[in-house]
Amino acid sequence: MIQGRRVVALDTADDVAHQAAVEFEVRARAAIDESGRFAVALSGGKTPGALFKLLASPQFAENIDWTLIHFFWSDERCVAPTDDASNYKQALDALLAPLAIAPDSVHRMRGELEPHEGAIAYSDELRAFFGEKLRFDCIYLGLGEDGHTASLFPFSEALDAIEDPCIAVHVPNNSIAQWRLTLTYPMINAARGVIFMADGAAKAHTLAQVLEGPHDARRLPAQGVAPEHGSLVWLVDRAAAAELRSRI
Repeated sequence: MIQGRRVVALDTADDVAHQAAVEFEVRARAAIDESGRFAVALSGGKTPGALFKLLASPQFAENIDWTLIHFFWSDERCVAPTDDASNYKQALDALLAPLAIAPDSVHRMRGELEPHEGAIAYSDELRAFFGEKLRFDCIYLGLGEDGHTASLFPFSEALDAIEDPCIAVHVPNNSIAQWRLTLTYPMINAARGVIFMADGAAKAHTLAQVLEGPHDARRLPAQGVAPEHGSLVWLVDRAAAAELRSRI
């Protein structure tokens, strides 16, 4: 087991989203108390969508100082920001717009640019924001059925990237967008905290392989996420945890 890893099994996908919102609030408060801001990278997908709606609800929205939150993304499809496939648009519609987040606090990946130009632009933005120490307070990630996370896919050259915090990735088997932008392992593993969200029976076999199988990050890139000086939390529902041998 990776040192510092915590696996939290919850009953339903809604419970996963709720616990992810609790983690957001707790970590935001701690980061703001320490440094005056909270820098978080979001992911896309169904469960993060539920998280965004929860954060925008009075239950959480009234307890967080949103003027001190800076939003980034772990990956993005190379589409226009108005495209329904855009991770940014998903967060804009469910979270950023309802909370009237200031544009200066939103640091989106520019999927509308030529992919390599977009990756360079985002790497430059990350360096300008963080300075010498590129370190998110928190990164949210999902788990693909093939073991990918962010846009780090099995056997991709992206798994070897070490120089740049963001790179362009070609995904030939993806029908929505063949090019994507993604944070690289060094950027992800430098974070103070990484939170995986996984739910549903379709993720059960992959989750068991990632958490309990032999280490092979080239085949299961999610295994390559191991924060060097931070926490790693897996929030999973009962269906996704069905094949785990250990009782959580």
